[in-house]
Amino acid sequence: MVTQTIREAAREAQVADRSDVVVVGGGPAGISAAVSAARNGASVTLLERYPYLGGLASGGMVLVLDDMHNGTEVTVQGICMEMIERMRAWGLCVTPPDEDRKPGARETDAMWRKWARWGLFDFHTHSMPHPICFSAAFDPDAFKRASYAVIGDAGVKLRAHSWFSSAIVEDGAIKGVVCETKEGRQAILGDVVIDATGDLDVAASAGAKSQESSFILTTVSRWGGVDTDRAEAFQFESPKEFAALDHEAKRIIGGCWNFWWLKTPLPGVVWLNCPHIPKLHGLKVADLTAAEIEGRVRMERLMEFARKNLPGFENAYVVDFAPQTGVRQTRLLQGEYVVTKEDVMSRRHFADTVCRGRDYYTPYRAMLPREVDQLIVAGRHYSATPQAQKTSREIPPCMAMGEAAGVAATVALNAGVTVRKVDVRAIQTKMRAQGADPGDVPSDNATFLEAAE
Repeated sequence: MVTQTIREAAREAQVADRSDVVVVGGGPAGISAAVSAARNGASVTLLERYPYLGGLASGGMVLVLDDMHNGTEVTVQGICMEMIERMRAWGLCVTPPDEDRKPGARETDAMWRKWARWGLFDFHTHSMPHPICFSAAFDPDAFKRASYAVIGDAGVKLRAHSWFSSAIVEDGAIKGVVCETKEGRQAILGDVVIDATGDLDVAASAGAKSQESSFILTTVSRWGGVDTDRAEAFQFESPKEFAALDHEAKRIIGGCWNFWWLKTPLPGVVWLNCPHIPKLHGLKVADLTAAEIEGRVRMERLMEFARKNLPGFENAYVVDFAPQTGVRQTRLLQGEYVVTKEDVMSRRHFADTVCRGRDYYTPYRAMLPREVDQLIVAGRHYSATPQAQKTSREIPPCMAMGEAAGVAATVALNAGVTVRKVDVRAIQTKMRAQGADPGDVPSDNATFLEAAE
C-alpha cells in the first residue's frame, strides 16, 4: 500500500460563473433540482463531470423508473413524470396503461406474461405473479435528450466536462465550488449549493459528517439481435427447460436480480442489469476498475452460453456497456435527521415531508447537513442509514428529492433566510403548484410515530 505523500503548491481557480443556485451533478436528482430552481426564478448553474446528462439513468443504463406507485396511486409526479411523458411521445418509453393496472387485472397471469419482461411490476410484493404497477422502461439516449430539453427550456446554464474538486466554505457556509476542467481549475460561486453528486462529494468536502457503506457494483450492458418474442415464449411454454437454463445463466453471471434481461423500447435490444459484484467499494479506484474488468469477463461467458443454448439469443451481440459503473451506495449524509429502515418500512410520515417514494416519505431535515449552511443534499446520498437507503434510493424518488431541493433554495432566497430556516409549508405549496407531490398529505397506510421535529 502506497503511503507516501507530496506537498502541492497553493493554487488559484478562476471564477468562471456565478448564480443564485449551483447544482453539482447532472444526474436525475441534479436535473430536477436545477430545473425546479430555474422555473422558480433563480439563476442556476448545473455542473456535470461527464459529457452528457442523466447520470445512472442514462450513463449507468438503469433503464426502468420504478418505486413511484404504491398500488393505488402514482406517488412521484412533477419533473420525473414530465421526463417520462417526453420520452413516451418519442416512442422511447413504455408504461403499462391504466386498464392493465386495475385491481383484479394487474395480478393476473396474463398481465404478468405481458409486462414481466419489461420489469414493470411491483417487486416488493411476495405474491406471484407480482402485480403490474406504474413504472417506465426507457431508452438511455432518450433520457439524455429529455434532460437537455427540460434544462434548456428552463434556462439553466450547463457546464459539462466539469469535475468537482472542492467546496468553497467561509464562516460555516458554502459559497461555491471548484472544478477541474480542460481550461484549468474553475470556481463557480452561488448563494445556495445543491449536492446531487450521488456520492456526497460536495458535502464531504465542505466538512459535513457522513458514513460510508457499500453495496453491489454492476457493469450494465445492452445486447441486440434478440428475438424477444421467441425468448418469452420459451420461458412461459417450456418452464422446466427454461428454469434449468436460466439457473445456469445466473451461475455464470454470479449475481443478478430474478430477471437478468429485460426488454427495452428498441426492438431486439435487451437490457442486462448485471453482473452484481459484492465486496467492492464505489469510492475506491481499484474496486471500480476491477468491476469493469470482471463484469465484462462474466458477460462474455454469458453471451457464449446464451447464443448456444437460449432460444431467441442465437444472433445476440453486444450493443454497448454503460459508460458509468453501477454504484448504489457510498457516502451517506448524517444530517439533521437520519432516516431509518423502520421509517421506510413503517411508512413514517413527517411534518416536514417534502417528497415521497413508493410508500415512504422524506423529511426536509434529511437533506440538510448539520455542519454547513446554504447546502442542500438531494439524491441517493441523503441522510439515511445504509439499510434505509437500500430501499429508498431509486431514481424517481431521487428526482422528487431534487425537485424539492430546487424549490427550497428559491423559497429561502426569496425570503432572505438560510435554507435551514426555510418555511417547509412554502416548499410543500410550491411543489404542489408545479405538479409535484411533496407528500404533505399522507396516504391511508402512513404511520405517525414520534420523531424529533
